[in-house]
Amino acid sequence: MNARGGDGAEVIYALRVSDTLPNLILKYLGEEGQNIRKAYQRRLPSNPSKDYYFMLRNTGDTEAMIIEYGFLDSKGDDVVQLKSNWQDYAEAVVKAISEYTGLSYDGANNQNSYIVKSGDSLWSIAKKVGLSVDEIKKINNLDSNLLKVGQVLKLKDDNNKGSYTVVNGDTLYSIASQFNTSVDEIMLLNNLSSNLLKVGQTLILPPSKALNNTYKVKSGDTLYNLASKFNTTVDELKNINNLSSNILSVGQILKIPSINNSFETYIVEAGDTLYSIARKVNRTVQDIKKINNLTSDILKIGQILQI
Repeated sequence: MNARGGDGAEVIYALRVSDTLPNLILKYLGEEGQNIRKAYQRRLPSNPSKDYYFMLRNTGDTEAMIIEYGFLDSKGDDVVQLKSNWQDYAEAVVKAISEYTGLSYDGANNQNSYIVKSGDSLWSIAKKVGLSVDEIKKINNLDSNLLKVGQVLKLKDDNNKGSYTVVNGDTLYSIASQFNTSVDEIMLLNNLSSNLLKVGQTLILPPSKALNNTYKVKSGDTLYNLASKFNTTVDELKNINNLSSNILSVGQILKIPSINNSFETYIVEAGDTLYSIARKVNRTVQDIKKINNLTSDILKIGQILQI
């Protein structure tokens, strides 16, 4: 990570290295939404034939480089992006190295992404993954239907992010209060220069804040499976949202009951098991099952566990 108040990614590469891979890395970081600064070399003032940085100067016959993904003290959007998108940025580097070395790139093989193949279209992919074309375009910020072979499409929004659509009467202060955040956080994340909002405007909410308070209904959701996911009951969901029936509509925003504050939470990821989670959080499988009223060891991706 960089410092000193800048914004964006850069790569410093050894004097013995060409700029091909550094610029390829920056290209794919840019495709993941990060601002790109430059790829450059730096020489030791006392001996310009040598690299300035010890780790580049003393790593022998390697293609050594330093990748600075962003600024920890950024005045722009780096701080939020690094917290929310670090896995995408890491994957961008893997993709760049794969292309540079001529290795096949299989992508982040999980249920949250899809790698475009020859003959694919947004319509055919939408059918395969159970989403609409519009949903895939929105998740990936696509403004056209054109795809490239090898392109990685996200199939779900980052679990740590939420969004909110501005309605009549909303202010940044009222939205910040509703989602337990601050006006400054919302303005930073959405690159807002003023407090003025427009009805229908979509705001990105800070990491983790939306998940524990609201949920945007997706195709296939029911009150029953949402109650199970958020460790609550159908009646509690209906009560807190003033629902008179069990019918939900796609895009509907539901309030989610607060999770017991005496516990921390863990969101189940692809590949997780109760045993692996127990080791991560230093608890036993029996503890986790008891706290969450689990009757089996089966977990679902996105399930929220109290720890």
